[in-house]
Amino acid sequence: MAAVNRVFAAQLAGLPVFGPDGESIGKVRDLVAGLRLDHQPPRVLGLVVEVSTRRRVFVPMLRVTAIESNAVTLATGSVNMRRFHQRPNEVLVLGQLLDARAHLASSGARLTVVDAAMEPTRTRDWVLAKLAVRQPRTGPLKLTGRRGGLQVLSWEDVSGLGLADLGTQPQGAGQLLMLFDTMRAVDVAATLRDLPLKRRHEVADAMDDEKLADVLEELPEDDQKELVDYLADERAADVLEAMSPDDAADLLGELGPTEQTRLLELMHPDESGPVRRLLAYSSDTAGGLMTPEPVVLAPDATVAEALAHIRNPDLTSALASMVFVCRPPQATPTGRYIGCVHFQRLLRRPPAELVASVADTDLPPLPPTAPLGELTRYFAAYNLTCAPVVDTRDHLLGAVTVDDVLDHLLPDGWRETGLRDLDPGTPAGGDTPPPAGTPAENDHA
Repeated sequence: MAAVNRVFAAQLAGLPVFGPDGESIGKVRDLVAGLRLDHQPPRVLGLVVEVSTRRRVFVPMLRVTAIESNAVTLATGSVNMRRFHQRPNEVLVLGQLLDARAHLASSGARLTVVDAAMEPTRTRDWVLAKLAVRQPRTGPLKLTGRRGGLQVLSWEDVSGLGLADLGTQPQGAGQLLMLFDTMRAVDVAATLRDLPLKRRHEVADAMDDEKLADVLEELPEDDQKELVDYLADERAADVLEAMSPDDAADLLGELGPTEQTRLLELMHPDESGPVRRLLAYSSDTAGGLMTPEPVVLAPDATVAEALAHIRNPDLTSALASMVFVCRPPQATPTGRYIGCVHFQRLLRRPPAELVASVADTDLPPLPPTAPLGELTRYFAAYNLTCAPVVDTRDHLLGAVTVDDVLDHLLPDGWRETGLRDLDPGTPAGGDTPPPAGTPAENDHA
């Protein structure tokens, strides 16, 4: 192990993990510590590492040979690929300790944990020796040190961080949300799934509607339903409004008729209208998979205007790949559909040229009743990432993207297992099973 005296958990979050030969293993998502009954510093058991397939696995600290400011290095490129599952006596340092309420052991003064630092021992173990804490704005304790009442204390100086305490007392989420700000929504969703139910709810309560909507879109259906059931109806409706209409329709389609109707009635009519239209179609058809908010332009719009629209950072790459030309109105269902223009064709045309003059009028649109098999053949035949959905009266209803199709082609539970359901013995970064080791090293799940 490289000589390191103290490492704060928040500094490890998101660091890349490499094997001894420089091969990429994944990213650090959390630390696992074993809590004790004698109030001594907990032993750090290992790291939760997210590998390339988005599976989260456990890597024992004995496998870690170096911790640097920009990377973590392991002694071997082979790791046990069984999905990490938290044991009853374990705590996730980032997921559960950050924002925990605690007390100063000597006086009982209230504290909030901001970070935790691990330090090596003589036996090559790592322990959570220090806690960065902040006192409330009012209270008897006057910590000295860094600004804002922030101070680093020994683990023994702080009480109230046992498993029973963390499982029952209310806990904020400010520090954890700061870490989430640096992560993609799909990574936040994976982190949320690994948290205990109580902690998951606390984090959801602290998130703003837009962030929670982005995360909900990346969760498996069962986890989506659980969170929606937990939220108050008004908050759930607000979050559904912030979701893309097709994802909101997918989620509502999994709920019972009574709950679905109740939430739709609480949504603003401008937001619920497109969702209701999507719910009218089967979820495995073009109408059920489409988004009703593609880029739609009038025939007299210019190429420059079209390029400006697809630069919108809120558009996915697939939706930004194509604009659709329609007679007014431009909101779906539109006026008569004229054609579509791929962004590569826009890049080759003069900025002042009208989009109607460069629109592809020969590409056959999809009917809203087209089944999944037909969609798959359509995208393969025309090499597209986005396709128009048009009704029998030539109104553009929306657009289907290739990622929508892939979501329904992948097996159930793919979000939990990653892009492929790896055999537990398959290592990251290699094709041979992990070397034999002691149960402490290779057994955790």
